[in-house]
Amino acid sequence: MKHNLFALCLVLPLCGCAGLPQQGTAPQAAPATPASIPLGQLLRRPGGYYKDDGPDGAPPVDLEAIADAQPKPEPLHPHANEPYVVFGKEYLPEKEFSAHRKQGTASWYGRKFHGQRTWSGEIYDMYAMSAAHPTLPVPSYARVTNLQNGKSAVVRINDRGPFSSGRMMDLSFAAAYKLGFAESGIAAVEVEAIVLAESAPPMESPVATEPAIPVTAETAGIYLQLGAFSARANAESFRQKIRKELSWLGQPVQIQVSSKLFRLHLGPYRSRKEANAIAEKIRAELDFKPLLVNK
Repeated sequence: MKHNLFALCLVLPLCGCAGLPQQGTAPQAAPATPASIPLGQLLRRPGGYYKDDGPDGAPPVDLEAIADAQPKPEPLHPHANEPYVVFGKEYLPEKEFSAHRKQGTASWYGRKFHGQRTWSGEIYDMYAMSAAHPTLPVPSYARVTNLQNGKSAVVRINDRGPFSSGRMMDLSFAAAYKLGFAESGIAAVEVEAIVLAESAPPMESPVATEPAIPVTAETAGIYLQLGAFSARANAESFRQKIRKELSWLGQPVQIQVSSKLFRLHLGPYRSRKEANAIAEKIRAELDFKPLLVNK
C-alpha cells in the first residue's frame, strides 16, 4: 500500500527551579540571559515528532500557507489499482470513483520516505497534501476530518498503505500538520472520498519508475513472504518501502514470480526457528507477521 508536508513556530515550555540565595550569603548577580536555541535544533529533538520522522531542520515552506489539494479529473494509474497481497492479507483496490465515508485512525509518514517513489511511481513529497490508502483509487481525492478538533483538509491519494493493524490511512507530514496531529502521530479521523462529476479515461502508459530489479532464482529452503502483487511495479515499490522501514535487514528482498504474482521473499533460512525469529522481529516493527514458505 503507501509514505505522507515555511516558517514553523514552536513554543516549547521550559521548566526549571530557580535557586534562591541561602540566608547569610551575599547576593549573586543574576545570570546572563542564555542564547536562544536555533529552531533547527528544536525540531531535531528526539521524540519531537512521531517516530522522529519530522523535518530535519526548519521546514522549507510555510506549513500554515499550504493549500488543500485541488480535486480534478485524472486517469487511474494502470498498475496501482490492481489486487495485491501484503503480509498475507489481500487488498482489492477500487477501480471506480464511488461514495466512501468511514471513520478510523490515521497516522503520517515523513522524511524516511521523502524523495522516494510512491505506489503510483510519483515522488513522495512530505510537504504536499497527499495520502496513502490501501484501497481507494490512485489517484483520487478525499476530505479528511480530525474528529478530535474538527479540522479538515483535502488530500490527493497517490500511494498505498498503511499496512499496520488499526490504521486506515497514512497522511503526508503537511496534511497531518494541517489537521493538528503532527506531534501526536495518530488521530481519529473521518475519510470521505470526493467524487467528481467528470471522469477521466484510463491511463495508457504507466508513470516512469526506477529500473526493475531482477527476478531471482531461489534454492530449496525456508523463506518469509512479505507480499504478493499482480503488477511488478507495485512489488518493486513495496520492496523500497520495506527497505526503508526495515533498515536492519541483512539480506536483500527478492522478487519471485509464481502463479502470475510477483512475490517478495526473504531467505533462505536454515530452520523454521531462525525464520520465525526474523518474522517476529518484522511483526514487532510493522504489526504483521510474514508468511512462512517452504520450497
